[in-house]
Amino acid sequence: MSGLDAETLFERIIGGEIPADVVYQDESTFAFRDIRPQARVHVLVVPRKRYRNLGELAAADPGLLADVALAARKVAEIEGILESGYRVVFNTDEDAGQTVFHVHAHVLGGEPLGLFGAPEQD
Repeated sequence: MSGLDAETLFERIIGGEIPADVVYQDESTFAFRDIRPQARVHVLVVPRKRYRNLGELAAADPGLLADVALAARKVAEIEGILESGYRVVFNTDEDAGQTVFHVHAHVLGGEPLGLFGAPEQD
């Protein structure tokens, strides 16, 4: 976790300093609703231990990455989208749209989801 700045927004949410609509939590993960949902279901799954992004987490603690993936599945189950389908997205660094530099998975679903990536050019 070298080079990390001051406490992140997510650490403040996990610590209870900032309120959140908590969907699921366990010893290693914390999941809460996104305040700007991009689908009917949009929940963020955050490891309690801070890593900057997906690559850093995968290299340093693959077991914790597995915990995040299992928590995403649990969120899908809780939200009733396990069978209909859901998307798990990790944005890694600025060009991908990451704005909070504490790795987090977006669990999206509850409706048909379109394709993703760069917007189509006319």
